[in-house]
Amino acid sequence: MTSVTSLFAPVEADLQVLTENLKKLVGARHPILYAAAEHLFGAGGKRVRPAIVLLVSRAIMLDRDITPRHRRLAEITEMIHTASLVHDDVVDESSMRRGLPTVHSRFGNAVAVLAGDFLFAQSSWYLANLDNLEVVKLLSEVIKDFAEGEIQQGLNRFDTSLSIEAYLEKSYYKTASLIANSGKAAGVLSGVDRTLVDNLYGYGRHIGLAFQIVDDILDFTGSTEELGKPAGSDLKSGNLTAPTLFALEENPLLEALIEGEFSEDGDLEEAIAIINQSQGIPRSRELATHHAHLAVEHLASLQPSDSRQALIDMADYVLKRLY
Repeated sequence: MTSVTSLFAPVEADLQVLTENLKKLVGARHPILYAAAEHLFGAGGKRVRPAIVLLVSRAIMLDRDITPRHRRLAEITEMIHTASLVHDDVVDESSMRRGLPTVHSRFGNAVAVLAGDFLFAQSSWYLANLDNLEVVKLLSEVIKDFAEGEIQQGLNRFDTSLSIEAYLEKSYYKTASLIANSGKAAGVLSGVDRTLVDNLYGYGRHIGLAFQIVDDILDFTGSTEELGKPAGSDLKSGNLTAPTLFALEENPLLEALIEGEFSEDGDLEEAIAIINQSQGIPRSRELATHHAHLAVEHLASLQPSDSRQALIDMADYVLKRLY
C-alpha cells in the first residue's frame, strides 16, 4: 500500500516548512493557549488537508514555484481543521485523539473551547490578509459548514429514519467542505479559469466524502490502536453512519437497539455484530469507491505532473486504508 509519506513526496519540503510555521502563526501570548497549540501541532497528524492544498497548487503552477499566499492558504487550512477537531472532541467527550490525550482532557473544557475559538480567530485574521475576497468567502463558508454539520449530527442522534442523503450532507459539512473549498481557493489564488476552479472543488468534495465514509467503516473494522479511540465510538454516541444506515434496511432488531440507546448490557455489542454480519460495510465500501472515482474524474483537465499523479493516488490511498 502506498504510504501517506511517499504520496506527499512532491510537497514534502513544503509540509516541513508548514509544520515549523504553524506554532509561530498561533502566536498565543498566554502560556496555556500556547501549550495547547504545541500539543495540537506536535501530535503527528498526517497533514492531509494542507498537503492537498499544496499538491493542487503545484499541479496548477507546474513550471513556476508556488507563492507565499499558496503556502499561507495551506497553513490556514490546517489551523481551521485543528480548531474544528478541538471543538469536536469537547462535544463528543473524546479523551483521545491520534493516540494522545485531547486538549479538553489535558487542559479542561473551558481552555479547549477557547483554544478552538482562538485558532478559528487566528485563521480568519490570516485569511483576511490574503486580500482575496472570494477566498475569504470560501473559507468562511467552511467554518459555517463545520457548525452546521455538528448541529445536524447532534440533532440526529439515534435517529433511525436518517437517510443516506442526509448522512452525506452532514459528511460534506464536517469533512469535505474544507477540502473542497480550500482546493478551490488554491485555484482562485492561481488565477485559473472557472471550469478548472470548479473541478478542483469537485475533486475535494468527492475525495472528502470518500475519506469520511472510509473513516466510518473503520469505526467498525479498525482496532482501538489504529483509530486512536475505541472502536464503535460513533454508534455508541448515536452518530449513525453509512454502515449502520445500510444495515438498518436489513434488520429490524438493529432499529430497536438503536432507538433504545443501548440501555441494556450487551446491546451495543449486539448492534455491532448485526452491522458486521450485514451488507452495511460492503455497501459502504461501494459508496466510498464511487466518490473516489468521481474525485479522480475531476482532475482530467490538469496537465500531467507528479503533483497531479499524487492527487490521483490519494483516491487509491483512501480506499486502501480499508485493507
